[in-house]
Amino acid sequence: MKTKTAMIFTLTGIVLSGCSLPGLSGPSSETVKIGALNTTESMIIGNMVKEVIEKETDLQVEMINNLGSSIVMHQAMLNGDVDIAATRYTGTDIAGALDLEPVMDPDEALQVVQTEFPDRYDQTWFDSYGFANSYAFTVTNEMAEQEGIETISDLEDLAGEIRVGVDSSWINRAGDGYGGFTDAYFEFENISPMQIGLVYDALANDRMDAVLAYTTDGRIAAYDLKILEDDKQFFPPYDTSMVADNQLLRDHPELESVLNRLVDKIDTATMQELNYESDGQMKEPAIVAREFLEQHDFFDEEVE
Repeated sequence: MKTKTAMIFTLTGIVLSGCSLPGLSGPSSETVKIGALNTTESMIIGNMVKEVIEKETDLQVEMINNLGSSIVMHQAMLNGDVDIAATRYTGTDIAGALDLEPVMDPDEALQVVQTEFPDRYDQTWFDSYGFANSYAFTVTNEMAEQEGIETISDLEDLAGEIRVGVDSSWINRAGDGYGGFTDAYFEFENISPMQIGLVYDALANDRMDAVLAYTTDGRIAAYDLKILEDDKQFFPPYDTSMVADNQLLRDHPELESVLNRLVDKIDTATMQELNYESDGQMKEPAIVAREFLEQHDFFDEEVE
C-alpha cells in the first residue's frame, strides 16, 4: 500500500482540528467531495466512484486522498469536509466509529452499520462492493502442500519452530490483536513485528515461514501465497462499502442509483488484481479504476 506520510500528518491534523481541508472552503453545492484513505485500494475505488458520478450526472467531483485512517475519514465526514467515503470496513467501524463489540457474522455486521450510521450520523452505508479486506495468516503454497496446511489451526504443531511476521500495529492491538489471537488459538515462539508492506517479500524470499497479510493485497496472488482459513472465526469481517452523507443524497437523489452500480461488482480476487496493477506494475490508481470500468462496460450501460 502506498503511504505518503507527510501528507497524512498534515491532513490528519487539519481534519481532527475541525477545520476545512485546504482548497475546499465555500464548496459549490454541485461539487461532490470523495474521501480516500492512504491506501492504493481506497484510491482505486475512490476514482471508480468519481468516474461513475462524472459520467452519469452533471455534478463535479473533488478527490481528497491520503486520509490517514478510518477514524480520520469518519471525522472528515462529520465536519462536512467529505461527502462520500470511498472505502469503509464493517469490522473497523463497528469497533471504531460505533464503539460496539465485534460482530463475527458478515451479514449481521453489515446490518449493524446500515442501521446505526443513519441513526447516529445521518449517513447511508451502502451494500458491499463484494470484497472484504481482512487479516489472514498466509504461507507459501509450496509450504502448505508440503505440510498439509489449510487452516490457522494446522499451524499449531509448527508454532514452536516457524518464523512468523506480523503487522507491527497488530501485535499490541486490543480485541483482534495478538493477545486475543493467543486466547483463541495458540502462541508462536518466534514472532516478529514488521511494516505490513514488508511481510509479503519476507515470505516469498524465505525470510519468514508465515505472515499476517491483508486479503486484498495483490502480492498474495503474484507471489503464489496461500491464505489459511480462519477456522475459529477469530478475525471480524471487514466487508467494504462506500458511505455517503444523507444530505448529499437528499440534495441529489439521482446519486443513489448511480452509486449502487458499484455494489457487488468487485470480489476479493479482483481487488487483489487491481491492487497489484497499481502496487506491482506501477499504474496510477486512477488509470486502474478507469480501465476496470471500461472493461466491465460501465460507460456503455444506462442507469436504471
